[in-house]
Amino acid sequence: MSADPPRIALVGRPNVGKSTLFNRLVGKRIAIVDDTPGVTRDRRIATTSMLGMPIEIVDTPGFEDVADESLEARMRQQTEAAVREADLCLFVIDARVGVTADDREFARVLRRLARNVLLLANKAEGNAGDTGIAEAWGLGFGEPIGLSAEHGDGIAELQSALLPLLDAGQDQAGEDGDLADTEPGFDPETVYVDDPTRPITVAVIGRPNAGKSTLVNALLGEDRMLTGPEAGITRDSISIAWSWRGRPFRLVDTAGMRRKARVVEKLEGLSVGDTLRAIRFADVCVLLMDQGEAFEKQDLQIADLVLREGRALVAAISKWDAASDPNARARHLRERAATLLPQARGLPVVTLSAIGGSGLDALMTTIVRVHTDWNTRVKTGDLNGWLREAIERHPPPAVEGRPLRPKYIAQIKARPPTFVLMCARGSQMPEAYRRYLVNGIRHAFDMPGVPIRLILREPKGRRRFAPPSEAPR
Repeated sequence: MSADPPRIALVGRPNVGKSTLFNRLVGKRIAIVDDTPGVTRDRRIATTSMLGMPIEIVDTPGFEDVADESLEARMRQQTEAAVREADLCLFVIDARVGVTADDREFARVLRRLARNVLLLANKAEGNAGDTGIAEAWGLGFGEPIGLSAEHGDGIAELQSALLPLLDAGQDQAGEDGDLADTEPGFDPETVYVDDPTRPITVAVIGRPNAGKSTLVNALLGEDRMLTGPEAGITRDSISIAWSWRGRPFRLVDTAGMRRKARVVEKLEGLSVGDTLRAIRFADVCVLLMDQGEAFEKQDLQIADLVLREGRALVAAISKWDAASDPNARARHLRERAATLLPQARGLPVVTLSAIGGSGLDALMTTIVRVHTDWNTRVKTGDLNGWLREAIERHPPPAVEGRPLRPKYIAQIKARPPTFVLMCARGSQMPEAYRRYLVNGIRHAFDMPGVPIRLILREPKGRRRFAPPSEAPR
């Protein structure tokens, strides 16, 4: 059994630079950063290495001293959960502002909940934070470390202060196993091969307030994501490791996507950009839609984006317990999917209720099946046998009085399935016949709803060789 790497939580009140420090320590711009207070609303975890040793970094919402039913109070609960789970809390204050009443209240919370605390005075570049650093001594966590997350000042001092924790983690790993076997953090730049031991990355996407975070919580069986009646609560794309029936998954909760014309705030634009990045590096995208308004224009645009990116797609209809006539409504929605998304013929449509817990197993079974189809490789002999039958059943049209001549087809890659068709005058093939071939592949080899790419290439002309007697010496 391998030991988990040490978990370090970045905590503090809003707008002190926790997400900037998170990005600095992870080495990537993962968390959304903006001058607006309260940008981060969910816990975000990334695994990185520091001084050659693995470590988990947790970005948290800003702490606010409220205890009602408001969004800020629910964000405080997220922060307190991160504090309880962490081996060490990096308590970040703003050195330019100095110690505030909220800082003092949070210090009392940390003394009650945290195992270990290290105090950081951020935004201390130059001499701007000298007064704030002096005030920080009064919080009772020892000598504060002055740093600038934005410019990288003081990071070496922070690493030196963390070294005892990392050494202790290495000693524990030596007793319990090899830390290299631990679950890696979500790295969207990693391209996973078709390996059942690798996690399937599933991005839950859709319009705002469709219930994406509620669905992720229902699958996990815990209130991991911040939820509520307010639209647009989720801002960052949050990745969570999970397993279902022994198969590893990585669930990615994303921000809701509105029509581009309605995205006027910079912060919402950053959130949408983070969602687009999650789609680009997902294996399967679950498009979650409210049963009362599914397959509207924005849903179709999101689905088309997923298919153009070559990701596998599952349509999930939420709040199904509110449907008045479930059977008739299900037939209607499947007909709409077939009519409005012809480029994903056979798209699986799953109905569910995240709050009631119904349909979750059906959703996961569908995700696994679609992922398998997305990884399909078809033998070249079977493909060319199908091609001959498809041409006999529906011969290609003539273009400018000359017939198209499909000659040979082969699959060149999976994820998504991509095929090359050698065809004389292939560049002139009508789009309708191209769709006929793509849908024929999908039907013949049982790949419903999976994006299929068909590349047309024209055979090169035969070269004329001189007879041996005329060949140059």
